[in-house]
Amino acid sequence: MKVIIIGSKGFIGQNLVKYFEYKNYQVWKADVVVDYADTDRYFLIDVSNSDFNTVFHFQKYDICINCSGAASVPDSLKNPMRDYYLNAVNVFKILSAINQFQPECKFINLGSAAVYGNPQTLPVSEDAKRNPLSPYGFHKLQAEQICEEFYSFFKLQTCSLRIFSVYGAGLQKQLFWDLNKKANSGETFTLFGTGEESRDFIHVDDLARAIERVAQSTYFRADVINIANGEEVKIKDAVATFFSFYPYDIRYSFSGDSRKGDPLNWKADILRLKSLGYHPSVKMVDGLKGYYDWLHVE
Repeated sequence: MKVIIIGSKGFIGQNLVKYFEYKNYQVWKADVVVDYADTDRYFLIDVSNSDFNTVFHFQKYDICINCSGAASVPDSLKNPMRDYYLNAVNVFKILSAINQFQPECKFINLGSAAVYGNPQTLPVSEDAKRNPLSPYGFHKLQAEQICEEFYSFFKLQTCSLRIFSVYGAGLQKQLFWDLNKKANSGETFTLFGTGEESRDFIHVDDLARAIERVAQSTYFRADVINIANGEEVKIKDAVATFFSFYPYDIRYSFSGDSRKGDPLNWKADILRLKSLGYHPSVKMVDGLKGYYDWLHVE
């Protein structure tokens, strides 16, 4: 299978490149990052005026996986136009290029569980009400609608993945990265929320396996699929597990104040994903230990 991964220099993109190359797929890459060492099957995208025509004009692919885009709720509140462009407009541009040059290429867009907002019931299924709490969530929802548009009117084979909370070695942002920085300060610190908030975490290795199952088995009829492990983990428990690996006591508390745009509780219904043959393989305690070891390698 020939695969093009757009956003190949990001955290998820890099891991997908490694995974698909390990599985002996033919992999092409595209990103805005200038890397003179990475010239083999690599397309440099102009960050000021993204144009994906050259990506699809001369080379044929079986599937395109879009890992590009912004991934910050607070950032989307500060700069919604940038978030809209990266998370919605670029999806339209990619699909336009596919439609023009190789409409047989299948397309997977990496979306977000942020489209749900605060679910009314858990676990949340793909048919649940969508109620984004941030510009980021709205733009990810618009990207899904763009995928549906190109399927409905141009018969492109598309699929949107609602990805929950991804973590793993190499991630340099979000909860556990921030926890490590605070722990290293040696000072007492305060975390947002009450600790009773919950997330459905998935290790990046499991994410890669899940995406492969989708690529091989879904119908690509503007499908929407939850990508998670179907396990609700309270933030206070995730924090305690992560800090248990440190050789010293860490003093912290929860402020009780929620951060704007953040949902309270998440647990995914992953029956649709499991029907494609996916099963979680990385236990969270092992995944967090691996992340801790990566952070503290000498």
